[in-house]
Amino acid sequence: MNDLSKRSVIAPIQAIDLMTAAFDLQRKGSSVIHMAVGQPAAPTPRVVREAAERAVRDGKIGYTEALGIPSLRERIACYYAEAHGLEIAPDRVVVTTGSSGAFNLAFLALFDVGDNVALPAPGYPAYRNILKTLGLGAIEISTTEDTRWTITPDMLAEAHARHDLKGLILASPNNPNGTMIAPKDLAAIVEACKRLGIRLIMDEIYHGLVYGFPTETALSFSDEVVVINSFSKYYCMTGWRIGWMVVPERFTRTLECLSQNLSLCVNAVAQIAGQAAFDATEELEQVKAGYAANRDLLLERLPSLGLGKLHPADGAFYLYADVAHVTSDSMQFARKLLQDTGVAVTPGIDFDSVLGPRHIRLSYAGSQRDVSEGLDRIEGWLK
Repeated sequence: MNDLSKRSVIAPIQAIDLMTAAFDLQRKGSSVIHMAVGQPAAPTPRVVREAAERAVRDGKIGYTEALGIPSLRERIACYYAEAHGLEIAPDRVVVTTGSSGAFNLAFLALFDVGDNVALPAPGYPAYRNILKTLGLGAIEISTTEDTRWTITPDMLAEAHARHDLKGLILASPNNPNGTMIAPKDLAAIVEACKRLGIRLIMDEIYHGLVYGFPTETALSFSDEVVVINSFSKYYCMTGWRIGWMVVPERFTRTLECLSQNLSLCVNAVAQIAGQAAFDATEELEQVKAGYAANRDLLLERLPSLGLGKLHPADGAFYLYADVAHVTSDSMQFARKLLQDTGVAVTPGIDFDSVLGPRHIRLSYAGSQRDVSEGLDRIEGWLK
């Protein structure tokens, strides 16, 4: 007898499984270099921790509004004025339990069981897995070097003709490769979605972590897009589990009711801390400079290791490398690399069922010392 529902059978995220295996090796005394998970090695900024400490000392930690503390929603709206020159009404902002909570709310609010939603390959595996768990069709659109590993309006139209798409989810910078969509191309995608009647959900959680590439929010091109962001990556707050969405105002009440029933509210201390994160720019830019140095180091050394065939690394803190010349099974490659050297990387199968077996993702969110040591170990192992 199967005691579990069919929809509960969900694929694992291999990056998390590799992280768990790496932690197990550490507990057994091994020296491990973590380059698998997209988690900043830097601590949460000081002003954020101090705000949380004050909240805990005050002791008045209870339920908040389901959409988020009003002052936090206002501060997030101000962020769009500061970063992009946009006037976003605080009423359009929904505070969520990380970006993951936002994906769940967006998919539930916008799509019915059986609807098809497109996503890029390679792309973040949780998009696909959450969609399937909710009874939605996950239609992967394979990207190529010819289109700079991004989806074009023509590719979207072709997929729509075959699958009657109701939605599209994109990320810029993208996970696993850090590749961005140029502003003019993003504007074209927004227009194509409008023309085809496809709801666009834009994942912008790596905004702030961009290295010389023009950065634009999808909200600059339409008020109809749903934009998701998070305090996890740029703000070094992965474990606080706090993010946000910007939505058309007419959706807000529906999302409020969903939030009331699914979680009541987001963690109150995390919300207070998140508001303070916008005052940590100086510290966070120093952390970003460390990522940029790690990126430069990897771009310099990987070609000499035979790992020079990379996707464009415009932002985030990932490099996506083709390893087809040494393996056709990136899962086995990653497991053996971890076992033999203590270096944890992510197999590309997480992100792309077709070309993933020939790719690995390397996270450079750690310290420069760890990244350098990780490269030394990989070099010795590949020789």
